[in-house]
Amino acid sequence: QVELVESGGGLVQTGSSLTLSCVDSGRTYSNFAMAWFRQSPGKERESVATINYNGLSATYADSVRGRFTIARDNAKGTMYLHMSDLKPEDTAMYYCAVKRHSLYYDIWGQGTQVTVSS
Repeated sequence: QVELVESGGGLVQTGSSLTLSCVDSGRTYSNFAMAWFRQSPGKERESVATINYNGLSATYADSVRGRFTIARDNAKGTMYLHMSDLKPEDTAMYYCAVKRHSLYYDIWGQGTQVTVSS
């Protein structure tokens, strides 16, 4: 049973924008913090942005702050990552995740690939 489904990735040029979506089809996780992570080959998975349950609080990695915006619409069961001024170093598989546990994210999507060409 697939619980989180990401979409919106693609191949874009440097400086472009993309918006990723993460759909919680069952609207199961509206009471939990969520996040976007990314991982590129040979690198550790890193947290890109986090958002609290009601969308009023967010955090960003230094590498994306000012370029990426995380948002959620609990009525639609969807979380977003608006990405602008994309750089080749943003190339990675992007995953959304839910933090039901106080210490870690325990529900993950299958990922969507973002590739930024120079």
